[in-house]
Amino acid sequence: VMYGQSKSAVRLKEDMKKIAALPLNKQRDDSCQKVFGVSLQDLHQQGRTKNGLPAVVWNTVEYLTQHGLTQEGLFRVNGNMKMVDQLRLKYDRGEEVELAKDADVCSVASLLKLFLRELPDGVITSALHPRFIQLYQDTRNDAEKNNNLKELIKELPDANYCLLKYLCRFLTRVAEHHTVNRMNIFNLATIFGPSCFQ
Repeated sequence: VMYGQSKSAVRLKEDMKKIAALPLNKQRDDSCQKVFGVSLQDLHQQGRTKNGLPAVVWNTVEYLTQHGLTQEGLFRVNGNMKMVDQLRLKYDRGEEVELAKDADVCSVASLLKLFLRELPDGVITSALHPRFIQLYQDTRNDAEKNNNLKELIKELPDANYCLLKYLCRFLTRVAEHHTVNRMNIFNLATIFGPSCFQ
């Protein structure tokens, strides 16, 4: 879901198109496909993406943008685990999922967190973890650190970069409603930091 036509939104759309244009693996076995616990690259090869993003991420974020921005404690309050398990199973089986009919806000939020937690190498790949930690501990001025951070993020694989960018745009939107949902940037970082870095 694009929010306006800012330069950032246009760049994100271009990133998505780039990922979506990558070649698909035609020799896949549909009966063995899963969504959770599968790498971003494999999900793309299996055709489990939408606009260059894992379809489950696109669907959950779209749903939460429409229905969850004013939900108090969004992402902090756990959903119904039985419902989350049922949704996960449907996605893993490749079944049609209608979140508006089959789920509620807290369960969809929990499903998104679960997907991110189970990515084999995380949104931020483990190979870059030491450099992120080193940058965090750097004592240079903030402007220089921010520039170095931008350059480091660009070293992520394309699929990871696109997913991180999309998540950050969405979570910024969530934080804009923090007076209602009680989820400011700090609260969201506390929840999503471990999911992204594993």
